[in-house]
Amino acid sequence: MVSRVRVWLNRTYAENVFFMDQLRRNPSDRAVEIHATHGDADSPVLAAADTADLEPEGLSPAAYVEYALDQCQRRGIDVFVPRMEQAAIVAHRADFEAIGTALLAPTPEAVAVFEDKVIAYEAVQAIGVPVPPWHRVRSAGELVAAVEELEDAGHRACFKPASGAGGVGFRVITRSPFSLMHLSGFPTPYVQLDLVVEALEQADETVDWLVMPRLEQPEVSVDCLTGPDNHLRMAIGRTKNGRRRGFTLHEQWLEPARRIAEGFGLHYLSNIQFRMFGDRPVLMDVNTRPAGGLHQLSLCGVNAPWAAVQLALGEDPGEVVPPFLGQDYTVVSGPRPLRAVSLPHQRIEDTAEPLLPAVPAQADSVETAAPAAAAAQALPL
Repeated sequence: MVSRVRVWLNRTYAENVFFMDQLRRNPSDRAVEIHATHGDADSPVLAAADTADLEPEGLSPAAYVEYALDQCQRRGIDVFVPRMEQAAIVAHRADFEAIGTALLAPTPEAVAVFEDKVIAYEAVQAIGVPVPPWHRVRSAGELVAAVEELEDAGHRACFKPASGAGGVGFRVITRSPFSLMHLSGFPTPYVQLDLVVEALEQADETVDWLVMPRLEQPEVSVDCLTGPDNHLRMAIGRTKNGRRRGFTLHEQWLEPARRIAEGFGLHYLSNIQFRMFGDRPVLMDVNTRPAGGLHQLSLCGVNAPWAAVQLALGEDPGEVVPPFLGQDYTVVSGPRPLRAVSLPHQRIEDTAEPLLPAVPAQADSVETAAPAAAAAQALPL
């Protein structure tokens, strides 16, 4: 009898409830049990897991590694998918292997390169992957100089933190004066240059921003699966152009993603994002973790989470090729159940405490991938 596989996701995105669903519906029909931890008791990943714990707050990276090792040992974790403190955790891969836990994460060197977008751009440019023009700025004067240079070249300037994920801190520069027009409708990413300069001049701390041209659509996120032998097993592009989404296997997107994934040791699941600069694709960002929208590859008949777990367990899935490319689609919100705030859900055999009675759950909105109401023509990629 094949033993169950125990997988842990730590403090991950709400959308990874679908990652968990795919692990359970794996094509090998293997029993999978999922452990989840989070700092938010209302995270839907806690409710979706078989066992769950609230994470302690305020731990140093070293203390978090000790916490993670303890979780893996106590919970019998076979495969750990770290997001929180990924850099510190992958530096201790041997310690996790010693207790029987495989890390579904890249090498420490890869994580270090792509934690800082400036270092990342310099590194990928050195291997021939195109990147957009960029300026690293830490002061108001540097910001103005960078914006003026980009505007003189005919570009609209934007900025984002040199390190960070999920689009946090992204803003587009405008010179339109602030007015009531900016208070109508929904908030936008546009921010007035004079207000940013004033904020920088009055701030007590410095910033570390990347200033670059606003890149054009389509945006293509290439989901990659790479083995510890640096050989790519899967590369599938997910396209985004406004609300419309789709898939592509065009080499203009896959070839640079393959070069990055294999060249930098982006083992297991990574996500490499491109946009257009003029008439050519350029790198936008690299995520050294599974993308939140990875489950959308199920529309192409691919279960990427399970293929990655197999690879981490030493069961090579071989080349993962989509049997077809799904039709264009959009994403909509849907409800997911939550557990009682006072106690994360536990399987009976994993806790000595009695479970609280069920209570009506509130819904937490997360994105779900659904086919568009009417099929559309594929993007010209």
